[in-house]
Amino acid sequence: MDMILLLGVVTGMRSMTAIAALCWAGWMGLVPEHGWAIWITYLVSAIIFTACALGEYVADTLPKTPSRTAPGPAIVRLIIGGLIGALVATAIYEPVAGGIILGSLGALIGTWGGYWMRMTAARMFGRDLPAAILESLSALVLAVVAIERLHHSIAFDLQRQAR
Repeated sequence: MDMILLLGVVTGMRSMTAIAALCWAGWMGLVPEHGWAIWITYLVSAIIFTACALGEYVADTLPKTPSRTAPGPAIVRLIIGGLIGALVATAIYEPVAGGIILGSLGALIGTWGGYWMRMTAARMFGRDLPAAILESLSALVLAVVAIERLHHSIAFDLQRQAR
């Protein structure tokens, strides 16, 4: 379940990165989905959310982009974090409500923690653009790490059940 929290943190940092990564993992068969969550295994889902993530990376570097801590963007991140949690919980046959809570909590941490880290980095660099790029790269790396851990957790459970 720690992968849910980590993917929620990624969502707080960059709202579309975790869901894009999860869709690619689903399409590649690394995270098998079933039931209502099967839509993440479709290539079209991965492409759409990747396009959204790339757009967010660009928009995040623009000076007129609203702060993620403003009520609207923060609420959207919490909702997407809850969706990520529900999707992962479904994949690993855990309670969806717990996934929603952990995903939203992670998004909360990523929203305000990521903001604090970015502002600190921007002060160190003397400008925001390098901090924004560093945060985007960090979110991407954390998403890949979480998906890799999720995949290994699922593979381990399948091996254990086969015995």
